[in-house]
Amino acid sequence: MKVVFASTQEQEKKIQELTEYMYTFIFPNYYEDDEIASFKKIKVLYTSKRHFECFNTLKEAYQVITGLQTIISILEYKLDYPSGTNYEEIFNHNVTILEKYDIFFPFYYCQFNATVKSKLSLSIYKKAANELLI
Repeated sequence: MKVVFASTQEQEKKIQELTEYMYTFIFPNYYEDDEIASFKKIKVLYTSKRHFECFNTLKEAYQVITGLQTIISILEYKLDYPSGTNYEEIFNHNVTILEKYDIFFPFYYCQFNATVKSKLSLSIYKKAANELLI
């Protein structure tokens, strides 16, 4: 007999939060708004109810969460320290994990090149630093 623990709603919420984080904090540093809009259209990192049924155990959900967190960490680190580090193999391994669970992430490590957009650039996808209430 094998005991398997089902994934939780909190894990599903965490996966959605990490996906939103990619669109809000990572993609705007590397891509223009029209490119990011096209990512949404082609459903990059899109998860549906069917996806959550595919990773219905704790282990599978944690693999997806860890894969997203690792990709985010690598891309944030690359943003702060663009030269002298090579995490391509780890990046590719985590993309493979996402693909295993049918999460579309059609990027290669080299597409997130060292020539990043200015941190001060404006984007409709970036989260506002503050909000003005009138």
